[in-house]
Amino acid sequence: MTEVAPGPASPVAHLELKVAMLLLLMLLLVGGSVVYVMYARGAFEATQQLVLVADDSEGVKVGMDMTFSGFPIGRVQRIELDPEGNARIIIDVPQRDAHWLRESSVFTLVHGMLGNTNIRAFSGILTDPPLPDGAVRKALVGDATAEIPRLVSAARDLVQNLTALSAPDSPLNASLANLQATTEKLKGPRGALGVLLGNEKDAGKLLAALDHTNTLLARVDGVVAKADSQVFGADGVMSETHAAIVQLNAMLGEARETLKRVDAVLQEAQGTASNVRVATTDLGALRAEVEVSLRKVEHLVDEVNRKWPFARDTELKLP
Repeated sequence: MTEVAPGPASPVAHLELKVAMLLLLMLLLVGGSVVYVMYARGAFEATQQLVLVADDSEGVKVGMDMTFSGFPIGRVQRIELDPEGNARIIIDVPQRDAHWLRESSVFTLVHGMLGNTNIRAFSGILTDPPLPDGAVRKALVGDATAEIPRLVSAARDLVQNLTALSAPDSPLNASLANLQATTEKLKGPRGALGVLLGNEKDAGKLLAALDHTNTLLARVDGVVAKADSQVFGADGVMSETHAAIVQLNAMLGEARETLKRVDAVLQEAQGTASNVRVATTDLGALRAEVEVSLRKVEHLVDEVNRKWPFARDTELKLP
């Protein structure tokens, strides 16, 4: 059986056209992807520029975000030096997020302890005028690692002070020892009195003086009670004086009546000049009655002075 040799393959129709179309499709896909990425990154979005001036731009990179309350509202486009040697950080802020930036806004450039750098914006008063396009602001630089040497130095000083305080010969240990000794004295038989006086001898003297004072006070209380009984008791001086005063009031009433009668007789004597002898006889009798009443009063006053030792001397004169 004889073999038949294969013939040439039939050519593809319009091969060059198809290859060209495939290449064009690939270019369109790549171009569309690039355009989409640029759109997604805000390349076609309206923006305004913000220039932050800092002493250095260490850690700042092109493309890093500027955040407000944790949300990115701007992106670093480029970094350059100004004529004074300061770093100028140009940031593009989309127009839709520009309303968060105000004239009173504060911008910080913070270097973290792990080497990361953050640009943050703070707007305390959102009613202030909005930040204009191309505004230049000073960035406040904060470096957390710059505080580490100071913290280490402060910690070293603190450890040294604690070591000095806890040393065996430190004033704190001496004060604690004295406090312990004082506590032991407070637990002793004399208690706080022994701590105040400092020795047992003086504390004993003070306690003895207090006991003697208590004894004297007890005696004084007894004397006062006895005096009160003698003066204000049922048979005391005050009761007898009260009775004497009652009698004196009665006698003074009799004397007052007698004097009234004398006054009446005197008036009759002045009106009746013809009966002088009779008026004189009546006056003699009345004067005798007055003298008797006055003697009773004088006797009663003497009795009061005898029973009431605090009374003053009283002089009684006849009219």
